[in-house]
Amino acid sequence: MDNGWTNMGLRDIACTLAEVPTLLALKRGMRPRSSREKDCIARQVERNAERFAGRPAILCEGASLNWAQFNALANRYAHCLEARGLAKGDAVGLFMESRIEFLAAIVALNKLGLVAALINSSLRGRPLIHCLSLIQAKLCILGGELVDALAEAKSALSLEEGRDYLFLPDAGRGEAPDWAVDLARESAAASESNLLETADIALGEIALYLFTSGTTGLPKAARVSNRRFLANGRLSQIAGLKCTHRDRLYLCLPLYHGTGLMVGVGAAFASGASLFVRRRFSAGNFLSEVRAQGATCLIYIGEMCRYLLNVPAQADDHVNPLRTMMGNGLRPDIWMAFKKRFGVGRIVEFYGSSEGNVAFANLLNKNATLGMTGGEVALAEYDLEADQLSLDERKRGRRAPRGQPGLLLGRIKPNAAFEGYTDPEATERKIVRNLFEEGDAWFNTGDLMREIDVGFALGYAHYQFVDRLGDTYRWKSENVSTSEVEGILNEHPQIQFCNVYGVEIPGAGGRAGMAALTLAPGDASLDLQDFSRHVKRELPAFAQPVFLRVQEGMALTGTFKMLKGDLKKQGWDPERIADPLYVMKPGSALYEPLDEEFAAQLKAGAAGY
Repeated sequence: MDNGWTNMGLRDIACTLAEVPTLLALKRGMRPRSSREKDCIARQVERNAERFAGRPAILCEGASLNWAQFNALANRYAHCLEARGLAKGDAVGLFMESRIEFLAAIVALNKLGLVAALINSSLRGRPLIHCLSLIQAKLCILGGELVDALAEAKSALSLEEGRDYLFLPDAGRGEAPDWAVDLARESAAASESNLLETADIALGEIALYLFTSGTTGLPKAARVSNRRFLANGRLSQIAGLKCTHRDRLYLCLPLYHGTGLMVGVGAAFASGASLFVRRRFSAGNFLSEVRAQGATCLIYIGEMCRYLLNVPAQADDHVNPLRTMMGNGLRPDIWMAFKKRFGVGRIVEFYGSSEGNVAFANLLNKNATLGMTGGEVALAEYDLEADQLSLDERKRGRRAPRGQPGLLLGRIKPNAAFEGYTDPEATERKIVRNLFEEGDAWFNTGDLMREIDVGFALGYAHYQFVDRLGDTYRWKSENVSTSEVEGILNEHPQIQFCNVYGVEIPGAGGRAGMAALTLAPGDASLDLQDFSRHVKRELPAFAQPVFLRVQEGMALTGTFKMLKGDLKKQGWDPERIADPLYVMKPGSALYEPLDEEFAAQLKAGAAGY
């Protein structure tokens, strides 16, 4: 058969064509819906309580509620909240770790048309005060596990003690403090019937505030409408996880974050599937729980997958019920290793943000891609050195050539709205106007992407994440992608995690690369010769990190993203860093300890870079 197609090409075509029914189902199930249409998150839960009353809904820490019981619990909370005189659209802070009561509180607030502001459970002090003040919270529902954190912040809030704090007990703290009302006790005898108000809530009404990470400043509150939540959940259910009420989702990501909430919870609410919820990720317990719970679907974050690969492999790791996983941040360097080891047939990497108007998903099950989009997007040329969009002589933007990185922009249109933040100025700063033509408007994702070739793809362009703008630096007149360098360094057997960033050297242009490394368990020190050979062999000269910093642990956000801010500030200065530091001097092929003498040359701009 000499027609130009290899056996692999034929298999690729067959696998792609097998996804056509899914795309057709998605097209039927994702019809545009008017923002005025009456529907909401809570109505979806009520429908599940009618259709799947006795089937399990949520399992967490030994407790289990079916759909009827879960809806009844949300109704009890809602009837108590109704009596507190809140107005439709009022915001209520929700400060609790991931558990059944957290989800029931979200649904309860939605039944009344209230906005659930999901506060990062790791926040303390000023950022916590900022979040509750920013959304002008009328009440705060808090879990017993976080009482101490809120007790330290409440004096700076306008909420009234003994009235505006509603307490939900936890295993470690069952008694409400004297400044909070025990919502569990108050709701115990409340009605379990659905509320009439729920039927009058429209898709366009704001249901949630999801906060940005705040790693480069105080968090911003992104608005999420009922329509957006339901659409995301429907996409995840139909074309991502392909789940039904017979599936079970394994969910160990924080529920205040969009991936866990809008992808995982959204898919379960859309399909009637059950959720196994874990407050915190545990690599050691992961596989045994997946097997014991019969979990068929996994919601992931890329670094979580890297943790799992670092657990010693067993011959039967692939023997488990998982068939599909959906999430974001799975790096190409571990994609195939994870897929093969755990026997997962379908990896649906997606891209999106809590506030953004553009999303991608790997719906055709291609490897190492975040997939395709149905929205109108552009990859615009970006000048990294000037930190601005590249413009032509007419002051219009340029589209990046195919295969080259460009700034991802999403066209703002009625059916692709940017719902923005609570702060109008912050909202406007994320919009690029009049870029390609007069009157156009684009949401600025802040991310660099490129279009890639994935073989037969039914005419859909596929994309790959390159880097965050702030995580890309320029060295030796070349642009360096931190994520790509991290992928190469992580291939060395001694490296468990690495975090790459750019640092300044006096007298040198641009920023030099620096890598903070965490060694694999059992390795007491880095083999400098072997690691140097790996770097020299695998990376071009301009992308080779100049400095290394070996740490005992890596600083992460609650969603497993590595923090770079403090590392950048500390740089390579031995006077500010107690960790072992190493440098590759100009003309050298070997990393060596960074001593005071060479540090003095660096500070004087006399090191030769």
